[in-house]
Amino acid sequence: MPESATTAASLIGRITQRRGIRQFIKFAIVGTSGFAVNGGVFTILQLPLSIDQRQMWYYAIFSIAFMAGGVSNYFLNRVWTFRSTGHALGEGAKFLTVSAIALCVSLIVSLAASPMLGKGHKLWFVSTCAGIIVNFFVNKYWTFRSVL
Repeated sequence: MPESATTAASLIGRITQRRGIRQFIKFAIVGTSGFAVNGGVFTILQLPLSIDQRQMWYYAIFSIAFMAGGVSNYFLNRVWTFRSTGHALGEGAKFLTVSAIALCVSLIVSLAASPMLGKGHKLWFVSTCAGIIVNFFVNKYWTFRSVL
């Protein structure tokens, strides 16, 4: 293996040994699954609606789908990312509170970006991404702080 590849592998190894980095990577993987749940629910809820109804119900559908992804993420983050043994209902309430805050951030982004992107999957994608960083840091330092 060339020296530059060995150096890069060593650097990546040192970075991934940091607990916060590993947690963020796991959080991102879990988030990807929640993103899929969110997108699936968003799409399924739109199926029976006409284009005009989709536009009218966009924010309600977005909110339901966002929170469905949040519930899925809570269980996976609790067990795998943060390996928490804390009180499940207390942590669940905190996690869903953080999800609601992230939802508010996402809805604000939706309102701001909808004139440019329309009310569909592009806006859903951008708006959902807006809450990811808030979700990670608030959950890490508030919801799961007992496992820091």
